[in-house]
Amino acid sequence: MNPRLKKFIGTVIMVVFVIVYALVVMAIAPGIVGAGTSKLVELLFYLIAGLAWAVPLMPLIRWMEKKPAPKA
Repeated sequence: MNPRLKKFIGTVIMVVFVIVYALVVMAIAPGIVGAGTSKLVELLFYLIAGLAWAVPLMPLIRWMEKKPAPKA
């Protein structure tokens, strides 16, 4: 597959994933960091949620950066 096409497809998938991920985190956040939650729990939730989106995207990024196989 053409490297430019792979990067375009991967970029579109990443943007859609990050939007959906942010919406899901916003939906569950009030249940976890509601009123009366300590600042430490709130900090840990937002720290983990802010970094966790990258883990499922790593295979996609590797696929996007993979060099095409040489033609025999």
